[in-house]
Amino acid sequence: MLAVDFFHVDCAVTLQRLYCLFVIEVGSRYVHILGVTANPDGPWTTQQARNLLMDLRDHAADFRYLIRDRAGQFTGAFDAVLADAGITAVKIPPRSPRANAYAERFVLTTRTEVTDRMLIRQTAPAGNPDPVRDALQRAPTPPQPPAPPAPARSPGRGPFPGADQAPAGPRRPH
Repeated sequence: MLAVDFFHVDCAVTLQRLYCLFVIEVGSRYVHILGVTANPDGPWTTQQARNLLMDLRDHAADFRYLIRDRAGQFTGAFDAVLADAGITAVKIPPRSPRANAYAERFVLTTRTEVTDRMLIRQTAPAGNPDPVRDALQRAPTPPQPPAPPAPARSPGRGPFPGADQAPAGPRRPH
């Protein structure tokens, strides 16, 4: 399953708002930053869906559903591109962002860990057309918790008490 949404970043110098389109693979939590633009519209969003399918290649067959909101940027053409790949676009109910909880959680994490701690100076620095994408790719990933230690076993003993002992002979009645 996939979840898609936009989030915005305000540029402090140009006072311009940039919109970032992303898709998150719900099972693996892998995030695809599809693009950043100042004017997201239907044709741009549809092209980003095509780009996503090219990036996924054969992996696209693993997904059956894409959860999206009812924003005007997600047009019928956007849904048709996904339908051609066998992915059904599911619209969440009106005014219920919790129905797209995976995408909304990513937005919250991005705001608190990345964009609230950086200053976007330019919209297109030389050699880097997407400053938000670059910042997200350079953001540190949270450390993984260490694996729990294996239970200690005494030497010469199997997994069960008495498992390493020789079997007793046949029992005789008394």
